[in-house]
Amino acid sequence: MNFCSECGERVETRIPEGDTRPRDVCPACGTIHYENPRIVAGCVVVHGNEVLLCKRAIEPRLGFWTVPAGFMELGETMVEAAARETLEEACARVEPGALFSIVDVVHARQVHVFFEATLDTLEYGAGEETEAAGMYPLDAIPWDELAFPSVRIALKRYLENRAAGVSTLHLDTAPRIRVS
Repeated sequence: MNFCSECGERVETRIPEGDTRPRDVCPACGTIHYENPRIVAGCVVVHGNEVLLCKRAIEPRLGFWTVPAGFMELGETMVEAAARETLEEACARVEPGALFSIVDVVHARQVHVFFEATLDTLEYGAGEETEAAGMYPLDAIPWDELAFPSVRIALKRYLENRAAGVSTLHLDTAPRIRVS
């Protein structure tokens, strides 16, 4: 950040009084600008023994598979964001169920949350950011073609829960990968 969003003056990076971390501070109006992680919300959408995957039509990770997920917008809940992203990316209407996976993606300043969802009818398709959407058998997920570590983690956690017949919430941290 170069300029204050409150008054337009150039900001300084320093540790404000009473704080322990460097922040962008406006010397003119005193506003302290905090940087916080962004939330990505998504669904692991299942129909029977298959999961809905989307092939990315945009960078990062163009051409790799993912579950429907994206950035939460102001004014919506995590559940609303997950449902909206599923509709936008996979043209599928779902009601997200249990939150089962939270993945800290520290290097990207993000937190990814994943909900269980059931596709009652096989109505889905490719949205604007999706090259293709398809149902994959749960035992034939293209693990080496998944876009992000958080998606791999969420799918593995979903399969663990399903095999155990439970709905446990898992907290994980994604490893850093080189995104091209």
